Amino acid sequence: MNMINVKINGVDYSVPAGITVLEACKYANIDIPTLCYLKDINEIGACRLCLVEVTGARGMVAACVYPVADGMEIQTNTAKIRAARKTNLELVLSAHEKKCLTCIRSTTCELQKLAQEYKVDEDRFCYSEKEEKKPLDLSSPSILRDNNKCILCRRCVAACNKLQGIGAIGATNRGYDTEIAPSFEKVLADTSCINCGQCIVACPVGALYEKDDTQKILDAINDPTKHVAICCAPSVRTAIGECFGYEPGTDAQGKMVAALKALGFDGVYDMNFTADLTIMEEGYEFINRVKNGGALPLITSCSPGWVKYCEHYFPDMIENLSSCKSPQQMFGAMYKSYFAEKLGLDPKDIVFVSAIPCTAKKFEVGRDGQSNDGLPNVDIAVTTRELGRMIEQAGIDFKSLADAEFDSPIDIGSGAGAIFGATGGVMEAALRTAAEVLEGKPLEKIDFEEVRGTEGIKFASYKIGDMTVNVAVASGTANAAKLLKGVQDGTYNVQFIEIMACPGGCVNGGGQPIQPAVVRNSIDLRKVRASILYNADANLLGYRKSHENPIVKKVYEEFLGEPNSHKAHELLHTHYIPRGL
Repeated sequence: MNMINVKINGVDYSVPAGITVLEACKYANIDIPTLCYLKDINEIGACRLCLVEVTGARGMVAACVYPVADGMEIQTNTAKIRAARKTNLELVLSAHEKKCLTCIRSTTCELQKLAQEYKVDEDRFCYSEKEEKKPLDLSSPSILRDNNKCILCRRCVAACNKLQGIGAIGATNRGYDTEIAPSFEKVLADTSCINCGQCIVACPVGALYEKDDTQKILDAINDPTKHVAICCAPSVRTAIGECFGYEPGTDAQGKMVAALKALGFDGVYDMNFTADLTIMEEGYEFINRVKNGGALPLITSCSPGWVKYCEHYFPDMIENLSSCKSPQQMFGAMYKSYFAEKLGLDPKDIVFVSAIPCTAKKFEVGRDGQSNDGLPNVDIAVTTRELGRMIEQAGIDFKSLADAEFDSPIDIGSGAGAIFGATGGVMEAALRTAAEVLEGKPLEKIDFEEVRGTEGIKFASYKIGDMTVNVAVASGTANAAKLLKGVQDGTYNVQFIEIMACPGGCVNGGGQPIQPAVVRNSIDLRKVRASILYNADANLLGYRKSHENPIVKKVYEEFLGEPNSHKAHELLHTHYIPRGL
């Protein structure tokens, strides 16, 4: 690596050539304020809060886009710089609706934090209350938009374009009239938005947020005629601690379960169970397609954002999608049938809730093909963030809770089910089961490490029985598009594909706790959260393969018959539709 010498605030440092001033300052442990910058996603120098002084420049420069040079002297905190940053903050606030007390991002808003640090006078360039308010876009079942709070940082635009390759929103109009919105004055629900929520976790303010369904849950809990049960996706436990001040990478499963029980749920269950059930159905679906000449490659269907993306952008590959419902929907279907009978409940009296890291799950709840006997499989889906707010509003001291266990009879999940939330996890779980079924004997090694990691696209080949299975894994729909185009033109020869809509998988879902740019730019949240799932798998003393889960075995013996049976298809499988762009 070619190193150069720079001086930052009078101190000499050696830094790599070719980086920006902002990156160089990290070597000096100096955090420069930003609002628009997100590493590798949005580097446009728009907000002008990262202004610094450097030798040879005419005036101040934006540190996020200005390259370092050998011998450069950089000043980051002079009176002139602080005054300029303060003025720019005041200008940003002049067009920002300042209803901080009731804003969903109060105390987690990056603009609010900077305004406090720089002692900004919010009325210097006064926002006129007489200005016509921009209408809220409440059309989506998952993502709500409030352009009165938008600061035009374009992080959401970059996330939608670069990470996801969709472009459902962008800058419209010009000058003072510029706003971030879908083109042609559409509302979000009428675009090809896949409800992934990556725009929400990128937004530094409260201009984008998930549709809040917590009051529906509270109303159900307070209704004595209702039995309210909740299942928790594996990725929720990897991040909910962040809502209460824990460092990213903290496993908060026990406290999460205790908090849910304190909220008054009648049953608190582990979605790992239906992750295992999904593997049984999907694994046998793959085996059947291989043996009987079905559409290959088989592509996983547990990510509703990815499924909707496929319907919009690759409708000719819908037949390649697994017909399996997602673990969320499978759980509701099983709870309102098999388990309702076991527990002596009338399915009509059940309100089934899922706690998920994904805003697209809210859309999935209302999809066609996600109900049985006239009842929706899942009644309400809430994100990790919503769950955190419910716990906080109930006055529950999360940190002081003693760990609790999931409720029986659905308290067992395999290690394979646990890793579902990380990119490559579904593939690895499926391979563990499919390989043993096809080979007819236990695997000597059950860790398929080649499909692990946060790379956008991964390939691997495995010898299973007398056949070689080529697999591919993609996360982020922009990467999914690259992979599928390669499959279509013959570049890639694969038989099994895992795709997750969010980069890094569900652990980095659009419903996870929002971390500020200073954290996202320095910590790989995908990696630290996923480590919890892999640790759970590695340390599980009981079962590490989905087909070994005793609850799954019992369900098939007593109710479903066998994987891909007629009853299993009625309850656990669905269909898809082509959608326009």
